[in-house]
Amino acid sequence: MNEATVSLAVPTEIHTTRDYDAPPARVWAAFTDPAHTAHWWGPDGFGTRTLSHDLRVGGHWQHTMTGPDGTVWPNLMRYTAVEPGVRLAWDHGTAEGEPPLFRCEVRFEPLPGGRTRLVLKHVFASAEARDATIARANALEGAKQTTARLAAYLAR
Repeated sequence: MNEATVSLAVPTEIHTTRDYDAPPARVWAAFTDPAHTAHWWGPDGFGTRTLSHDLRVGGHWQHTMTGPDGTVWPNLMRYTAVEPGVRLAWDHGTAEGEPPLFRCEVRFEPLPGGRTRLVLKHVFASAEARDATIARANALEGAKQTTARLAAYLAR
């Protein structure tokens, strides 16, 4: 699997899967260390700046994503599961005190040859919320671009 597959089979979810030529520990580090995420997180043309980071259950990653047009998008991820090298889950919102926009879970599955399958699941409160995010943020193409940027970063 050289590029991401994105599925909408569950009406309230977006599932993204991609294989990487790197072991789970390396993909985990790229996914959870702000020194790495600054180089690949987000769709093409986006930059990411970490404001604060605390990788533990109940901890958070507060960051901004700046789009190609200069729009700054605030993000706050509150971690609900942290299993190093295996699984990470979070509630994803924009600011403290705001309800999450969706929930995410990512699994880092080992493959033969020191490779990793990344399985990312976004769960929304309703099909309408999922579809609105897809329309507003071009989320399906964004998922493909973000996972491609991670592959390019890991290949360096």
